[in-house]
Amino acid sequence: MGTLRRFVRATSVEGSTSIEGFHVSQADAVALVSGREPAGPEDANRQAVACYARAMDHVGVMADDERFHWFDRVILDLHFDACYFQPDQGTGRVRVGSIAVTNNSGGIAYAGPDAAEVPSLIDEVVGWLEEEDLDVHVVVRAAMAHLHLVSVHPFRDGNGRVSRILQSLVLAREGLVSPEFGSIEEHLGRNTSAYYAALQAVQGGRYQPERDATPWVKFCVGAHLEQAKHRLAQIEAAASRWASLEQLVAERGWPDRLVIALEQSLIGGADRTSYSEEAGVSPATASTDFRRLLDAGLVDQRGRGRNIRYHASETLRAAVAGELGSGV
Repeated sequence: MGTLRRFVRATSVEGSTSIEGFHVSQADAVALVSGREPAGPEDANRQAVACYARAMDHVGVMADDERFHWFDRVILDLHFDACYFQPDQGTGRVRVGSIAVTNNSGGIAYAGPDAAEVPSLIDEVVGWLEEEDLDVHVVVRAAMAHLHLVSVHPFRDGNGRVSRILQSLVLAREGLVSPEFGSIEEHLGRNTSAYYAALQAVQGGRYQPERDATPWVKFCVGAHLEQAKHRLAQIEAAASRWASLEQLVAERGWPDRLVIALEQSLIGGADRTSYSEEAGVSPATASTDFRRLLDAGLVDQRGRGRNIRYHASETLRAAVAGELGSGV
């Protein structure tokens, strides 16, 4: 599950950042969220993905912390993590001016509350998270946490990103699922128009917490169901792919661990460090294994020095596709 987990995490992060206009390739997303490839300061797209991944790492730490409590600093620190590459946007601090979200035609789709109200409104959100509606189903609480925060719109930028991260944190705090498999960021990234429409339907253009949030909750429940179907299909595909790779390795009489290297090469690319860690082998053995795969024409080498990555060759992709097509 290691490679699938990294892939799911990467697509979730990329899906969420793409909503706000940041885009990277699938291979780059996998490398960035794994911390295997640095994000250059000149590339805002890669920085956005790397910083969002750092925030989700923070979510993973807080998810099972027995001493965790909700404070305003939790939300502010998540903003600092996710928007670290945007120091001019007041990362980790609430805004001091007015803010509005524009629509495609240039009109105002949503106007946030006055800046003077933001600190007390964040306190209300945090107080609710800590003490209120604790018996409500976690999917509903997570959806409402997202709606509460994005409606307060406390930051100059990154409000959507942090609200989606907060939703994932509420889910993860229940311990039901890991942040990677339980979040709906990927679904929201694939259905951005519907996501914005659901928010606008309940917000009504300005901060009105008395409005009925039912349409938003229904949208999030539906998103969870669709995302779950997608995840189950991914797990089934991963099992079939693994079986195909096991057969390929066995036919050549190679060590079983090479299945890991081949799987990684197919999903975003492999590198010596990640393979060494997952396979439990030394860097020297990892280098030997990749040389064997290179000689067999199953992977291609890209990059130089510490940035070398191994990607599945067309030969490998064709072999796996053929096996899956035959029902393996």
